[in-house]
Amino acid sequence: MIKEVYLVASGDLRLSANRTCWQAQKEMESSLQEVLDRLGVKVTRAHPFDKDKGHGFIDSQKMGMQVFRELDPHKPIIVAESVWQYSHHVLPGLTTHKGPILTLANWSGQWPGLVGMLNLNGSLTKAGVTYSTLWSKDFTDDFFLHGLGEWLHSGKITHDLSHVKDFDPRQAPGNAVEIGESFARSFRKEKAIMGVFDEGCMGMFNAIIPDQLLHLTGIFKERLSQSGLYAAMQTIQDGEAEEVLKWLLEKGVSFQWGKDPESELTREQTLEQCKMYLAALRLADEFGCDTIGIQYQQGLKDLAVASDLAEGLLNTTDRPPAFTKEGREILPGRALPHFNEVDECAGLDSLITYRLWEKLGLSGDNTLHDLRYGEDFMLDGEKVFVWVFLISGAAPPSHFIDGYAGASSERQPPMYFKLGGGSLKGISRPGHIVWSRVFIMNDQLHCDLGIGRVAALPPEETRRRWEMTTPQWPVMHGILEGVSRDQMMARHKANHIQVVYATDKEKALEACYAKAAAMNELGIKTALCGL
Repeated sequence: MIKEVYLVASGDLRLSANRTCWQAQKEMESSLQEVLDRLGVKVTRAHPFDKDKGHGFIDSQKMGMQVFRELDPHKPIIVAESVWQYSHHVLPGLTTHKGPILTLANWSGQWPGLVGMLNLNGSLTKAGVTYSTLWSKDFTDDFFLHGLGEWLHSGKITHDLSHVKDFDPRQAPGNAVEIGESFARSFRKEKAIMGVFDEGCMGMFNAIIPDQLLHLTGIFKERLSQSGLYAAMQTIQDGEAEEVLKWLLEKGVSFQWGKDPESELTREQTLEQCKMYLAALRLADEFGCDTIGIQYQQGLKDLAVASDLAEGLLNTTDRPPAFTKEGREILPGRALPHFNEVDECAGLDSLITYRLWEKLGLSGDNTLHDLRYGEDFMLDGEKVFVWVFLISGAAPPSHFIDGYAGASSERQPPMYFKLGGGSLKGISRPGHIVWSRVFIMNDQLHCDLGIGRVAALPPEETRRRWEMTTPQWPVMHGILEGVSRDQMMARHKANHIQVVYATDKEKALEACYAKAAAMNELGIKTALCGL
């Protein structure tokens, strides 16, 4: 029986974010402390509140190593998260920790604590570290108390993963397997280039695919620099950026412009984002990139406006025309799949999805989202769990209700984006989807897939969900078929989920199996979830 534990809290690298979010972390830890006190468990917080910084987070890898050097490596430890955190702050210490590890988050959408914990879980999984995980709204529900009791007694928690089944081609409908395998063989033979604008965003160790694993799929990295992207932006003429903006305005995009660049989106910031869009396409064309990922955090955030508007446009087949300096149009009538936060697992998934969906006669525009939050909601007289899928960038307008006309651009939150720039915001249209996630476990690429649908919620409910998360960002009201909230949280090895539309449920199922067959043929260990 565990009677004494360490508690650590990994935070952001950005001081403004840590200060802003500290109060929520403090309240979360206080609620957790009450529960552990009642159970007779002594809690030692492994690092104190820093008065000068105004928060009590581990805020760098350097600090994390210093903290863990002073700990007994055999004592149980809880990593408690109510905010977005950089996994590499605590990963070095956790890789050598011998005692039971519990990652824990409060079920809240206020700050991305659930997102941060899922990223840490994915990073620990890739690193081969044994851990348990748990979540709760207020730490008083039976699910949490049962799981915590199990961990305190045995040092581990067993979750229900009965929704996960290894891919079996014999269960696939029609000729889905034949299509998927044929596509994969051609894909691997032709090969593709993944443009990586600086690797390793925000401590996301789980998002970096080792080259030797990536090469087996036929994809090879072109390592580019964000400084090169910034330099290319300086070569874009003002008139070229104005043409992109004119195109977007004619399509009906609403820009929420103001005059104060510190707190409002300005027209000048939007034009700089248009230059980034054009520069990214020119560099991708120069290096032959089939997909690209821009890190933005860290580094580029100190030089340029947010990359999010550019990312969403790149992921859309119907996008503003872009030309080389010589006047040749770049990828006319095609998207350039972009993976937000340079999540290479999402990049691999995105490129395969875009091309396979074309082969299936479907629109391949796809995106990743954060698994930010979720609640039950009554739909057609039935209570269903509706996820809040939310991301700062990369969501294509083709996913939104009314497309570009239903899209707006609002200033990104200053605590994350000090130089401003706008999002590409919209509400994802109702319809059927295929969801997926590529991840690394046991030194092998894996992929989980499933189907679901996007719900149409009343406007007031959408506003409520936006206001309790991040209202500047695009949202998808996701329902995952055959997968409960707790099953998803227990299995998912990433902060991101990949989503793409299909025309109906039957086509979604066929496409899901074709994609599973393609992933399997590429040597990726594939599982179907909820099917």
